[in-house]
Amino acid sequence: MGVPEMAPQAAADSRLAVPAGGGRVAGLFDRPTQVVLPLLAAALVLVPLLNLAVPASSVLHVSSYTVGLLGKYATYALLALAVDLVWGYCGILTLGHAAFFALGGYAIGMYLMREIGGRGVYGNSSLPDFMVFLNWKALPWYWHGFEHFWLAAAMVMLAPAALALVFGWLAFRSRVTGVYLSIMTQALTYALMLVFFRNETGFGGNNGFTDFKDILGFDLQASTTRVALFAAAVIALALGYLACRLVVTSRTGRVIQAVRDAESRARFIGYRVESYKLWVFVFSAVLAGIAGALYVPQIGIINPSEFSPVNSIEIVIWVAVGGRGTLYGALAGALLVNYAKTYLTEALPEVWLYALGALFVLTTLFLPRGVAGLLSRGHRAVTGADPAGSPR
Repeated sequence: MGVPEMAPQAAADSRLAVPAGGGRVAGLFDRPTQVVLPLLAAALVLVPLLNLAVPASSVLHVSSYTVGLLGKYATYALLALAVDLVWGYCGILTLGHAAFFALGGYAIGMYLMREIGGRGVYGNSSLPDFMVFLNWKALPWYWHGFEHFWLAAAMVMLAPAALALVFGWLAFRSRVTGVYLSIMTQALTYALMLVFFRNETGFGGNNGFTDFKDILGFDLQASTTRVALFAAAVIALALGYLACRLVVTSRTGRVIQAVRDAESRARFIGYRVESYKLWVFVFSAVLAGIAGALYVPQIGIINPSEFSPVNSIEIVIWVAVGGRGTLYGALAGALLVNYAKTYLTEALPEVWLYALGALFVLTTLFLPRGVAGLLSRGHRAVTGADPAGSPR
């Protein structure tokens, strides 16, 4: 789906002009990006090295469990970027991005289930175990072809994109905005959760997919495979971050920010607002689907609970805590909140939900721009410029 064309009237508006040449490159690789990318590169090198080359007896050794946990955080960070793009830059508060995440996960999960073949509990090379258990006699038509990785990889992007395209076209064409749009996105993911819970849909019912054996012929339990999946998640996060930076620093990015700040005015001066909103919504859904596809092999399970509206709300909290409309803030928020979740659910499991709610309330009251805003104020106090290089 191509980037929408600019309206002739608005193309002349100098306020939306983007610096050419070196200025554009400098805008793409701003100071936060110059920090984020080296950190991701360092993680990409150090984590596999400390896992595979350092003996388990060493204090520097990174266990396979930790590798998987860090890989999961990387997929969450990519999901947070997707939400920040539509909420922080386009003003669309989505409470349904868990649906796109889960669809990407189910797409790769179908491939992983076909990869099991005759090694399942029932030894049926044609049907996954849950279908044998439910007395299915033949593989449903929509499962055919998922023994090929390339088809599953395509569906990881196409399924979320198709859903976002249909939903977004109907919603934006009807000019549904604000809290009404948020409720509709939440209803969408809830409806999908109910559908996937049903056994007759052919997606494993409430148990979903699990007991995966390998991916592309490599054992999922092997340390080298876990490291490779971690590396894929980090690379996808880096590429996703750069793609989002490319969008928000482009002329199209200026337009979607104008839509966020004054949608009626943007429409009045000639922009096709619905087209811009639809494009960024679909692009964000694709990023969320890729995140879900990278999440499932590392976790080893996908079930309808991933569609839960609570998950979508939690993603919004990650972005709010990190700082929406910054990208690097969304990444930081996803990492910080999920690290806190991992710690508290082990140490004080009964406290976690209260802590999450309190964190969101305190962020809203005292840090409306999140951690990114706090860093920005500190940077301005020292240098007189914000982290992106704009003068105070």
